[in-house]
Amino acid sequence: MREQLEKLQRDAEEELLGARTDEAIQAIRTKYLGRKGALTSILRGLGSVAPEERPAMGQLANQVKEALSQRIDAVLEGIAVSKKDSRLLQERVDVTLPGRGFARGTLHPITQVTQEICGIFAALGFAIAEGPEVELDYYNFEALNMAKDHPSRDMQATFYITENLLLRTHTSPVQVRVMEKQKPPVRVIAPGKVYRPDADISHSPMFHQIEGLYVDRGVTFADLKGTLTFFLKHVFGDEIGVRFRPSFFPFTEPSAEVDIQCVMCRGKGCRVCGQSGWLEILGSGMVDPEVFKAVGYDSEEYTGFAFGLGVERIAMLRYGISDIRLFTENDRRFLEQF
Repeated sequence: MREQLEKLQRDAEEELLGARTDEAIQAIRTKYLGRKGALTSILRGLGSVAPEERPAMGQLANQVKEALSQRIDAVLEGIAVSKKDSRLLQERVDVTLPGRGFARGTLHPITQVTQEICGIFAALGFAIAEGPEVELDYYNFEALNMAKDHPSRDMQATFYITENLLLRTHTSPVQVRVMEKQKPPVRVIAPGKVYRPDADISHSPMFHQIEGLYVDRGVTFADLKGTLTFFLKHVFGDEIGVRFRPSFFPFTEPSAEVDIQCVMCRGKGCRVCGQSGWLEILGSGMVDPEVFKAVGYDSEEYTGFAFGLGVERIAMLRYGISDIRLFTENDRRFLEQF
């Protein structure tokens, strides 16, 4: 039996030397060490061995089995390492090649203009306030001196949800909500989306406004003019002309429309400005005492000014854009310019 075991080990190792694949090596393992393999067949003859030799033969059989198992595992590991090295050589990366670039997005032009405007007013001490886009009729109209039968409501077509609930038509309701919670001095701007059923090349059913409010003792129309002139010259350049025209808004008195010199013709007159040389840019005025009354402010003690501007209009004039619909069409050729 000793000779059989030694021959089995030699034969197995010789076959291992010629094996080159995992499958061939596993076949050798099964042939010699499997349940029906050569080693099992030899051990079935252990009963015919003299009793005093059986322990030695059993020990030798275990040694042969252990040696062959370790040898097979070592050959399998060597093949695995060789495969990995070969694969790494095939998959190696040339680090001298330039990397693949990734397209990077940018902020939407409306976002860029909004951030710029907010930054200018923040430098003047204005805080940013926000409010709901689905608003109560009271805050959107009544608290701003527009009763239910007031003709000024015709100035702002409205998306009504119920009789007293609507999509806000401006961000002025935020000013009312702020004044209800805060005593003067108040200095805030209210950027956000607003909604009106109007759509053409210069109007959109959803657009962006920024309303401003400053209330304190001794605030005058001169403060309003200085603030807005500073803002407009910062946006359009120091050389731009600015003028104030009398107007009407139910929540301010006196009220004024603010114009800038036409950015297309520089005041000479063109199709864009209707040959006038001027472009309307925003509305403003001193806060009406009735608005102060609605929020519990004493109009004899405090005065203030308010203004409102459309972000899309600022952006269109700033960048020479002729159609407001370009802002929402998501045309990459347009957006990549910003």
